[in-house]
Amino acid sequence: MRLLLRWLLRDTVARMKVAISLPDPVFKAAEQLARHLNKPRSRLYAEAIVEYVGTHGSTSITEQLNAVYGVESSSLDEVLQQVQSRTLSHETW
Repeated sequence: MRLLLRWLLRDTVARMKVAISLPDPVFKAAEQLARHLNKPRSRLYAEAIVEYVGTHGSTSITEQLNAVYGVESSSLDEVLQQVQSRTLSHETW
């Protein structure tokens, strides 16, 4: 995640200016945090958005896997399961 964050926030990336509306308490908390971390407000917002997208972007992968396993069985072949059970019974956990 840190590597992705550095790559997305590097100086050579084109920047897009946006205007957003925030509730006053959120804005004030972000201002305080930016001052505490000694970083520009825009950098704080950019990092927060990258982290949010990274966290919620994985949801689509989960949804895709759920779609596949909603149609396909995820159970093991019976013979494979028997062989695996015999092999694992000799292992100490």
